[in-house]
Amino acid sequence: MKSLADMNDSQLQDVTAEGKHMLFFDAAWCGDCRFIKPQMPAIEKEYNDWQFIEIDRDKYMDLAKDMDVFGIPSFIAVKDGKEIGRFANKDRKTKKEIEAFIDNLPA
Repeated sequence: MKSLADMNDSQLQDVTAEGKHMLFFDAAWCGDCRFIKPQMPAIEKEYNDWQFIEIDRDKYMDLAKDMDVFGIPSFIAVKDGKEIGRFANKDRKTKKEIEAFIDNLPA
């Protein structure tokens, strides 16, 4: 999984301009993020047509605010530069819920 730490905000826009990207907002202190993080490699493998990008919400608070992400862990699906769905709330998320979210995104 790539990390926003590997690029800046404008590079993120360039990277997500084409293709399918899943933005995964988390934070080191977040227990619910630590709960799902071990499942992320399996999710990435299953959905290998998506590029997953991890974004530390605390380090990129302005970006999170701009994207209306206040609860973590949160997922935002971006296809060809446009948001096509989000799974963003303050609840713990399971692997099954994340898979259902991705399965129900528009083609």
